[in-house]
Amino acid sequence: MNSKLEKVVWRPVREDELELVMNWRMSPEITQYMYTDPVLTLEGQKKWLETTKTDPTSKTFMIEVNEIPAGIMSINDIDQRNKRCSSGYYVAVKEVRSLELAMLLEWTVYDYAFEHLKLHKVIAEVFSENKAVVRIHQMCGSVVEGEFIDHIYKYGKFFNITSLAITAEKWKEEKQKRTYKKVEIIEA
Repeated sequence: MNSKLEKVVWRPVREDELELVMNWRMSPEITQYMYTDPVLTLEGQKKWLETTKTDPTSKTFMIEVNEIPAGIMSINDIDQRNKRCSSGYYVAVKEVRSLELAMLLEWTVYDYAFEHLKLHKVIAEVFSENKAVVRIHQMCGSVVEGEFIDHIYKYGKFFNITSLAITAEKWKEEKQKRTYKKVEIIEA
């Protein structure tokens, strides 16, 4: 791991970080490839934080790089019956963005979902025009399962969404080919 990524941690979001997270989530640079462009309030963020603490179908973490809050990781739609979840993240701090960090975050999602949550499948949905992120998912072991045509309406037009996924068995094979430093995960 290069010096830019000396230490990567996932940890609970703190209340004193809600304004920072709110501003990240409303930034056009972040929202351009997300399903929604929300207008958030600090009061709404406080309710969101409380919900994240008790919702059994999702996990939300602050991504911290070298002790600096850098983005949000979320594992959503945790479905224990069907043994699957979806995941998504953003890195808001430009100085730490890299292919290495993106791949490390993706591999950590797989480790967490398959080893900790004991799930079978991790799904990701990516704007099809965001070819770099589709490719990152593929480089990490996910495969394209399909494309949702005209799936999201934003900015006055429809966007296609690429659906990717990886199973626990596929990750077990892929993981043997990888060497990476583990992300420390701190849960509430």
